[in-house]
Amino acid sequence: MADTALDRLAAGSYLLITSYRKDGSAVPTPVWMVRDGDTLGVWTAADSWKVKRIRRRADVLVGPCDVRGNPTGEAVPATATVADAATAERYRKLLARKYGLLGRVLLLGSRLRRGTAGTIGLTVVLA
Repeated sequence: MADTALDRLAAGSYLLITSYRKDGSAVPTPVWMVRDGDTLGVWTAADSWKVKRIRRRADVLVGPCDVRGNPTGEAVPATATVADAATAERYRKLLARKYGLLGRVLLLGSRLRRGTAGTIGLTVVLA
Protein backbone atom coordinates (compact mmCIF):
# COMPACT_ATOMS: atom_id res chain seq x y z
CA MET A 1 0.00 0.00 0.00
CA ALA A 2 1.37 3.41 -0.97
CA ASP A 3 2.30 5.91 1.70
CA THR A 4 0.19 8.94 0.79
CA ALA A 5 0.24 12.49 2.15
CA LEU A 6 -3.00 11.66 3.99
CA ASP A 7 -1.36 8.63 5.63
CA ARG A 8 1.66 10.68 6.72
CA LEU A 9 -0.45 13.52 8.15
CA ALA A 10 -2.85 11.17 9.96
CA ALA A 11 0.06 9.31 11.57
CA GLY A 12 1.24 12.45 13.37
CA SER A 13 -0.03 13.91 16.63
CA TYR A 14 -0.39 17.51 15.45
CA LEU A 15 -1.51 19.18 12.25
CA LEU A 16 -0.46 22.70 11.31
CA ILE A 17 -3.49 24.20 9.59
CA THR A 18 -2.81 27.50 7.86
CA SER A 19 -5.87 29.65 7.21
CA TYR A 20 -5.99 33.14 5.74
CA ARG A 21 -7.08 36.55 7.03
CA LYS A 22 -9.16 38.95 4.93
CA ASP A 23 -5.95 40.68 3.80
CA GLY A 24 -4.55 37.33 2.59
CA SER A 25 -1.93 36.91 5.31
CA ALA A 26 -1.41 33.33 6.48
CA VAL A 27 -2.11 32.26 10.08
CA PRO A 28 -0.72 28.83 11.03
CA THR A 29 -2.31 27.04 14.01
CA PRO A 30 -1.37 23.63 15.48
CA VAL A 31 -4.38 21.37 16.17
CA TRP A 32 -5.17 17.79 17.09
CA MET A 33 -6.58 15.76 14.24
CA VAL A 34 -7.83 12.30 13.40
CA ARG A 35 -8.26 10.42 10.18
CA ASP A 36 -11.86 9.87 9.14
CA GLY A 37 -11.84 7.84 5.94
CA ASP A 38 -10.39 9.99 3.17
CA THR A 39 -10.44 13.15 5.28
CA LEU A 40 -8.88 14.58 8.43
CA GLY A 41 -11.09 15.68 11.28
CA VAL A 42 -10.16 18.58 13.53
CA TRP A 43 -11.86 19.56 16.78
CA THR A 44 -11.79 23.20 17.90
CA ALA A 45 -13.63 25.95 19.75
CA ALA A 46 -16.63 27.16 17.74
CA ASP A 47 -15.77 30.82 18.31
CA SER A 48 -12.07 30.55 17.39
CA TRP A 49 -10.57 32.85 14.81
CA LYS A 50 -9.50 29.92 12.64
CA VAL A 51 -13.15 28.89 12.30
CA LYS A 52 -14.12 32.43 11.28
CA ARG A 53 -11.31 32.50 8.71
CA ILE A 54 -12.25 29.07 7.32
CA ARG A 55 -15.93 30.03 7.03
CA ARG A 56 -14.83 32.97 4.89
CA ARG A 57 -12.14 31.17 2.88
CA ALA A 58 -12.04 27.35 2.80
CA ASP A 59 -8.65 26.85 1.14
CA VAL A 60 -5.92 26.04 3.67
CA LEU A 61 -2.46 24.53 3.86
CA VAL A 62 -1.93 21.55 6.17
CA GLY A 63 1.25 19.86 7.28
CA PRO A 64 2.78 17.98 10.18
CA CYS A 65 4.09 19.95 13.15
CA ASP A 66 5.15 19.64 16.76
CA VAL A 67 3.11 20.75 19.78
CA ARG A 68 4.40 24.33 19.44
CA GLY A 69 3.41 24.57 15.77
CA ASN A 70 6.92 24.21 14.34
CA PRO A 71 6.59 22.49 10.94
CA THR A 72 8.11 19.00 10.76
CA GLY A 73 7.33 18.32 7.12
CA GLU A 74 5.94 19.70 3.90
CA ALA A 75 2.57 21.49 3.83
CA VAL A 76 0.01 20.51 1.21
CA PRO A 77 -3.05 22.38 -0.09
CA ALA A 78 -6.43 21.34 1.26
CA THR A 79 -10.00 22.53 1.78
CA ALA A 80 -11.50 22.87 5.26
CA THR A 81 -15.21 23.07 6.01
CA VAL A 82 -17.24 23.21 9.21
CA ALA A 83 -18.68 19.77 9.97
CA ASP A 84 -22.23 19.06 11.06
CA ALA A 85 -22.99 18.18 14.70
CA ALA A 86 -22.99 14.39 14.14
CA THR A 87 -19.61 14.52 12.40
CA ALA A 88 -18.18 16.73 15.15
CA GLU A 89 -19.32 14.18 17.74
CA ARG A 90 -17.65 11.38 15.74
CA TYR A 91 -14.42 13.44 15.71
CA ARG A 92 -14.64 13.82 19.51
CA LYS A 93 -14.86 10.04 19.91
CA LEU A 94 -12.00 9.43 17.48
CA LEU A 95 -9.86 12.04 19.26
CA ALA A 96 -10.54 10.43 22.64
CA ARG A 97 -9.38 7.10 21.21
CA LYS A 98 -6.28 8.52 19.48
CA TYR A 99 -5.06 10.78 22.31
CA GLY A 100 -5.95 8.47 25.21
CA LEU A 101 -6.32 9.79 28.75
CA LEU A 102 -5.12 13.30 27.89
CA GLY A 103 -7.63 13.51 25.05
CA ARG A 104 -10.52 12.36 27.23
CA VAL A 105 -9.59 14.81 30.01
CA LEU A 106 -9.40 17.77 27.62
CA LEU A 107 -12.64 16.81 25.88
CA LEU A 108 -14.40 16.51 29.25
CA GLY A 109 -13.01 19.86 30.43
CA SER A 110 -14.17 21.50 27.24
CA ARG A 111 -17.64 19.97 27.52
CA LEU A 112 -17.96 21.21 31.12
CA ARG A 113 -16.69 24.69 30.26
CA ARG A 114 -18.31 25.26 26.85
CA GLY A 115 -20.93 22.55 26.45
CA THR A 116 -21.04 20.41 23.31
CA ALA A 117 -22.18 23.39 21.21
CA GLY A 118 -19.04 25.30 22.20
CA THR A 119 -16.83 23.15 19.99
CA ILE A 120 -17.15 22.08 16.39
CA GLY A 121 -15.45 19.83 13.91
CA LEU A 122 -13.59 20.87 10.80
CA THR A 123 -13.35 18.45 7.89
CA VAL A 124 -10.10 18.75 5.94
CA VAL A 125 -9.91 17.30 2.43
CA LEU A 126 -6.51 17.25 0.76
CA ALA A 127 -6.38 18.79 -2.72
